[in-house]
Amino acid sequence: MITMRDIIRDGHPTLRKIAEDVPMPPCEQDQGILKSLLEYVQNSQNPQIAEQYDLRPGVGIAAPQINISKKMIAVQTKDENGRLKSFAMFNPKIIKHSSEISYLNTGEGCLSVPEIIPGYVPRYSKIKVLGNDIIGKEIKLQLKGLIGIVFQHEIDHLQGVMFYDHINKEDPFSVPDHAAVVER
Repeated sequence: MITMRDIIRDGHPTLRKIAEDVPMPPCEQDQGILKSLLEYVQNSQNPQIAEQYDLRPGVGIAAPQINISKKMIAVQTKDENGRLKSFAMFNPKIIKHSSEISYLNTGEGCLSVPEIIPGYVPRYSKIKVLGNDIIGKEIKLQLKGLIGIVFQHEIDHLQGVMFYDHINKEDPFSVPDHAAVVER
């Protein structure tokens, strides 16, 4: 089981590396890692388990955050209709995106960044993601709203990009032109 002791912190060199593709079909070891990532997110959202193991709540996590530089992410959050959705993916990539921009009204946080970094993070309003599920089957997802933002945050980790890299350094709370706010 992944705990906060397994999550590396900002400044660790793995967080700035471009992660490697996971060969398909995935091996048992890689499947186990991906399952453990999803398990962390699910456990962190369960108040009893989170308290018992001192887990920081999260809606997503990427393998580089546990010092494994491979393209794997897990996400569990609500979609635009309020339904709880869980995804565990190998080699996710954005293959299409809107020109419209959105941002999370609360800003973003990260399990690897213990402090709060204030500011708005501009993201695409809609994305299409291509990747592989736990058994290696190709899947495509069309995402928007909070879940789309979470996917972009996690896919950034696979490219060595941190959320605060997107924040306007001169004016952290400047709203990008014509951007839509996503309520958290």
